[in-house]
Amino acid sequence: MPKISSWIKAFRLRTLPLSFSSVILGSFLAYYKGYFIPSVLIGALLTTLFLQILSNLANDYGDTINGVDNHQRLGPKRGLQTGDISLQQMKWAVMLFTLLSLISGIWLLVAGTRGLTLSSGFIMLLIGLVAIAAAIKYTIGKKPYGYIGLGDFFVFLFFGLTGVIGTYFLHSKQITAWEFLPAISIGLFSTGVLNLNNLRDQVNDKQSGKITMVVKLGNRKGKIYHAILIGSGMCTALAFTFINYQSPMQFIYLIAFPLFIRNMIIVFRNREPAQLNSQLKVLSLTTLFFSITFGLGLIL
Repeated sequence: MPKISSWIKAFRLRTLPLSFSSVILGSFLAYYKGYFIPSVLIGALLTTLFLQILSNLANDYGDTINGVDNHQRLGPKRGLQTGDISLQQMKWAVMLFTLLSLISGIWLLVAGTRGLTLSSGFIMLLIGLVAIAAAIKYTIGKKPYGYIGLGDFFVFLFFGLTGVIGTYFLHSKQITAWEFLPAISIGLFSTGVLNLNNLRDQVNDKQSGKITMVVKLGNRKGKIYHAILIGSGMCTALAFTFINYQSPMQFIYLIAFPLFIRNMIIVFRNREPAQLNSQLKVLSLTTLFFSITFGLGLIL
């Protein structure tokens, strides 16, 4: 049996701050508008936890059977690579977290859709099922979307728009156009994390047939793309604040901007892809920090 430490590494807990960012920001936005349901926050965090772990496990499984996780890969060694976890064990783990995601997602819907029409509840259930499918299909299946350059789009969609707006809707039972601006920010920052991963693994991905945006663009344009992602995310956050300005405290999240700018500088100056690995954690935590400070600026 694999050691507990092997499973913890496979869960990739350092990715959780990024996934929690959308739920936290969506809940702050709802609280700012006078809506907040504690059970929705708890349920959303739990569901996001299971979905993120599911995505990580499925990614390990898919990259292994497709030959992408090999000795040339620059990131941390994974359980399947080292032999600590077998393919069959990983397959069972994927099924377990699929079930956990489904159970917690249904509980979240029950808590967040009270008073809504049946059709609204059905739409939210459908979105949840699509999120589970997307977590699995990133690298698993005959045509995994992560291998044809669509990973960025789905990260933006689920880590940004769906995560923030979906959480906000379950709290408030409504959606207005302005909440999309900070949701776009989180989506762009999250896509930046994926882009860092792809910049690090560009050579191995290309040789293994995994076509990411960086493989399509090349290293130099991939770095420019990274700056566009982070810079645009900062701009959409500012746009929301200027449009909904009430107090200087709303700009407290600006203390996160130097960290974003530093990340862009490091990426542009990088010559050794392996050194980008530490920036994955930094950008994930910076995004969480931005989410918290943005929310606090609204309610203080």
